Amino acid sequence: MSTQNDWWRTAVIYQIYPRSFADSTGDGVGDLPGITSRLDALAELGVDAIWLSPFFTSPQHDAGYDVADYTDVDPLFGTLADFDAMRDRAKELGLKVLIDLVPNHSSSAHRWFQAALAAAPGSPERARYLFRDGNGPDGATPPNNWQSVFGGPAWTRVLESDGTPGQWYLHLFDTSQPDFDWTNPEVWELFRGVLRFWLARGVDGFRVDVAHGLAKKAGLPDWTPDPHAGMADHQDDAPYWGQPAVHEVYRDWHRVLAEFGSDRILAGEAWIEPLTRLAKWVRPDEMQQTFNFSFLATPWEAAPLKKVVDDSLAAFGGVGAPSTWVLSNHDVIRHATRLGLNPPPPQGQGLGPKTESHPDEVVGLRRARAYTAFMLALPGSAYLYQGEELGLPEVIDLPDSARQDPTFFRTGGLSYGRDGCRVPIPWDSTAPATGFGPAGPDGTAASWLPQPETWAGYARDGQSGIPGSTLEFYRAALAARREHGLAGNELLWQESPEPAVLVFRSGPVTVVANTGSSPADLPTGRVVLASGPVGAERLPGDTTVWMVA
Repeated sequence: MSTQNDWWRTAVIYQIYPRSFADSTGDGVGDLPGITSRLDALAELGVDAIWLSPFFTSPQHDAGYDVADYTDVDPLFGTLADFDAMRDRAKELGLKVLIDLVPNHSSSAHRWFQAALAAAPGSPERARYLFRDGNGPDGATPPNNWQSVFGGPAWTRVLESDGTPGQWYLHLFDTSQPDFDWTNPEVWELFRGVLRFWLARGVDGFRVDVAHGLAKKAGLPDWTPDPHAGMADHQDDAPYWGQPAVHEVYRDWHRVLAEFGSDRILAGEAWIEPLTRLAKWVRPDEMQQTFNFSFLATPWEAAPLKKVVDDSLAAFGGVGAPSTWVLSNHDVIRHATRLGLNPPPPQGQGLGPKTESHPDEVVGLRRARAYTAFMLALPGSAYLYQGEELGLPEVIDLPDSARQDPTFFRTGGLSYGRDGCRVPIPWDSTAPATGFGPAGPDGTAASWLPQPETWAGYARDGQSGIPGSTLEFYRAALAARREHGLAGNELLWQESPEPAVLVFRSGPVTVVANTGSSPADLPTGRVVLASGPVGAERLPGDTTVWMVA
């Protein structure tokens, strides 16, 4: 059972992507006052905590994941006072607050990197990042063959102060995101200060971006990944993912968080396989949670679903950590669309007008609701991504001129990237920009990514109080999850009537998930939650129910 300080073991955490959640100014970009104005809706939904993607000072080359100042708010999103007001309102509503932390790299606009550019090779300023001499007689070849996650080389050459070509710096992501050198004690001290700044300001924890990065293999050896792998397919032998030294960082951070009590948490974004290896991130003296991307990547099929649940519970339970469950976030195709694709494209590639595989939206949403009902009945903590409670699909028909993901540009448009899951969410079906922000004098409202015409049909006001709507389904699921204590119960598999059907007990609740297309027999009992219409004795395909005797 959870203790009072173990809220994170069973919490439902709602991800807010600030620039796409709610805009208070009418400039087309969501902001902190906008978030504050909509927090009541999240409390009514029934979540326990919110996690905010970056809102720090940034040139916004990668939607804020290129941080220039880790202890201030970018004017695009407001001020520190706006953050404090948002935090206070969240606390009034009983919501914990997590914020994003990006320790693998900074923005090239960060004062440290600007100092490094102005300093000489071998200087203390350059030692904070991974500057190296190039290969060849004139140093014109990158130090190794590493490629950026966003496409293209992972190295950029700088001009020295005399105007001549000089050293190269490593950026596993965009050129505007130089990697820190985590063998440098100054880097460790910088982030201890960042942690303490936000902990003293009342945050309940941090989601750690690229938590499997930071440490690089000594000597930075050449390495060639699978050319067909997606952004998330980080092979075990990559010299820049999952290196053993990274665990010392999180042991250090664990001690920093402990200075502020036992209820602050670290949640890691670590694309690591297998789950037994991922569980090393959540040993008792490191992080409290890490995202379960193995679950996210599992198809809606009974056998692989049962296996990933069993593997997750065994791996995380083996180190005393809760399993976490997630189906969508700001980096992946929304699961209401992904589950209607056969097969989905590799992670990070995205969807667009020229994509060969197009989703069946009806099938995708039906499976998404069924999968979500299955997920929310599992023991542990669950993450929701803004808009999934509305059934939002991936936006496919974004014009190229509107796209902003650096992946799209660094691959020359070969990968559409992640813009399709980041389109501002709809609140009011009849308002300009579907209520995302206020209208200007001309009666129109801006939206940093264009919303499709279909967005009005998903708006929150049109679903609230409507039986059968996706919003009411989520509200009912979260209420029943809490009422029956499902997140803290033991999962007990039951005999299944058919191979495509999974059945398990969680306390007084029996969960039946039909991943097939044909109806299956339904046990006797009272249905307390259904992802879709259910007959008296038959469970339709792509449907999950919770039942009590």
